[in-house]
Amino acid sequence: MLGLKGHVPTGVTASAPGDLRSAPGCAMTAIWTELAQKDAFHVTASPAVQRRRRSVAMIGDLNLPQCRKYRVEQLDEIWGAADVGYDFAHYQDVPRCLNILQSATHLMLYRLGASALTEMYLYEARRLKLPVLYDIDDPLFSFPAYETYSNGDALDPGMRRALIDQAPSYFAVMQQADALTLSTPGLLEAAARMSTRPAYLRRNFADRATLEAGRRHKRSGPTGGDFTVAFASGSLGHEVDLLSIKEPLERFITAAPSRRLQILGRFDLSCLPPKLRARTVIKPFTTYPAYLAALAHADCAMLPLVDDAFNRCKSAVRVIDAASVGVPSIVGETGDGAAMVETGATGVVAGKHGWFDALGRLAHDPGNTHAMGVRARSELERRWAASTTLPVLEPSLIDDVIA
Repeated sequence: MLGLKGHVPTGVTASAPGDLRSAPGCAMTAIWTELAQKDAFHVTASPAVQRRRRSVAMIGDLNLPQCRKYRVEQLDEIWGAADVGYDFAHYQDVPRCLNILQSATHLMLYRLGASALTEMYLYEARRLKLPVLYDIDDPLFSFPAYETYSNGDALDPGMRRALIDQAPSYFAVMQQADALTLSTPGLLEAAARMSTRPAYLRRNFADRATLEAGRRHKRSGPTGGDFTVAFASGSLGHEVDLLSIKEPLERFITAAPSRRLQILGRFDLSCLPPKLRARTVIKPFTTYPAYLAALAHADCAMLPLVDDAFNRCKSAVRVIDAASVGVPSIVGETGDGAAMVETGATGVVAGKHGWFDALGRLAHDPGNTHAMGVRARSELERRWAASTTLPVLEPSLIDDVIA
């Protein structure tokens, strides 16, 4: 089904948002010219007025698998619940993008900066009188957030400068939209500092695929052996986040021979203290189901984040992953993780100096820790599955924009 709705073909590769500005010509120029010459350029009424059923065309950067899953593919469940049609396409798949625009009542752009292609899609949407929404899940538009991002130290200096310099490009496209949809309360605050556009919260959630994959790999009880703490690192730079709790983590892991750290994804083990490194196992990401299967072998998961402007906008997708397989999470106060965790019931929200106690609390009562994981899975299904209400979605988005 997702393939029919626009799942990105493997042949489409990533490009920096600005490197298409000099692309030769415009795919719509000939059509626009003919319509203008025949005095048929402007439509008489918006499709949203003419059609009884609303339909959203999503055009976005689909190159990042996690972003594609949580911000593009799973929207099919949200719009389906609201009886809204939905199709999506990679912004470089020009024929498909233009095709889904013609049958839409609304255009939604995801994670796009200014480029010749973005400008063409916006121009065509305005010709068709389509309301435009802009969705983003990182503060890519915020120069201060990128400039002070602790994880950015892991990037090549030239690449980091290029990313920072693109902030105005993302903001320029945001400002051409009628409304914004953002993934966390922190990101809403960051956007409000610069943009006056109406902004709505649409959190990442546990879609049917995640719930089903988690159900297949869900743990059945306490391991009864080593106490394993999992840390997921899906991209470069997350060493900085883990090192922010290095001292309490090392003290906890080395306090008993049955404790170990499991890192899932990309990580430079050389940055860990020798004693902690000796108790650490790293498992690279392969597929999402394989990642969940590895995560299910842990007793708890951790989501520490350095407190900076970028991380305050971070979502709780790692908590969703852990809860899907019945594993409780320990989260910090930075980012949106605390919104998904109830201390003592589904995990622990650890203050700045509470990580050692939180880890000890879970390790000393494996039975209760497993029960927390069971409740975390139950709460995921009850509160954090597809929904047109909070905490997943502000209902006014549908009332105000998709009305």
